[in-house]
Amino acid sequence: MSVTCPEGHPSGATDYCDVCGAPIGEAAPTVAAGPIPLCPSCGAPSSGRFCEVCGHDSALPPPAARSEPVASVAVAPSVTWVATITADREFYDRVIARKGPDADQVGFPAFYPERRIILRGNDILIGKRSVSQGLTPDIDLGIAPADVGVSRTHAMIHLDDDALTVTDLGSTNGTSVNGSDELIPAKVPVPLRSGDRIHLGGWTTIVFAMGEPEPA
Repeated sequence: MSVTCPEGHPSGATDYCDVCGAPIGEAAPTVAAGPIPLCPSCGAPSSGRFCEVCGHDSALPPPAARSEPVASVAVAPSVTWVATITADREFYDRVIARKGPDADQVGFPAFYPERRIILRGNDILIGKRSVSQGLTPDIDLGIAPADVGVSRTHAMIHLDDDALTVTDLGSTNGTSVNGSDELIPAKVPVPLRSGDRIHLGGWTTIVFAMGEPEPA
C-alpha cells in the first residue's frame, strides 16, 4: 500500500514519509498556519524531518557553529628611500659663476666622503645642528667639512610611502632641483621622483633614490 505525504512524496509507510519524514494521516499534528521553519543546518525552508537540501535530521541537535578560517593578509613592508649626500663640483662652479649669496665665503672641500642616509618617518628636516637653538636635523649638513651656504633649517622632505616632496623653508641661498639654476619657491612642496637631485648651499647635492623595502 502506498500513500502520499503532505509534501507530495509517495511513501510505503503510513505514519511518516519514507522520503522527507513528514507525518502522514492521523500521525500528522495539527499545525497552525505560520512561517515555514528553516533547517538549522543550512537555513533552507524545511517542513519535514529531513531537510531536502542538506539531508539534516531535525530530530538531532543543531550542528555546532563552525568558524570559518580567516585568510592571512600579507602586509607589504614600506618603501625605503635613501638620501646620498655629495660635494658637487659642477654645482659649486655654477654658484661661483652666478655670484650667488655667500659665494665669496664658500670654498669647495678638498675631501668630502659620500654619505648615505635611510629616510625614516614622514618629515625629514635638512639643516645644521644647533645646541643653542635645539635643532637636530634628520639630515645634518653641519658635519665637517660643512657647507657654509646651508641654513640651519634649510629644507623639509616629506615622505609618504612612494611619494616624496621637498620644501624650501625660506633658506638664505635657496634650493634647486636637477641641475637647474632656478630656485624653487619657498614654502611650496615640490614633488620628487627616484633619482632626482636637490642642490643646497654652495656645493651640496642630495640624491634621493627608492631602494629595496626594509625587512618586516
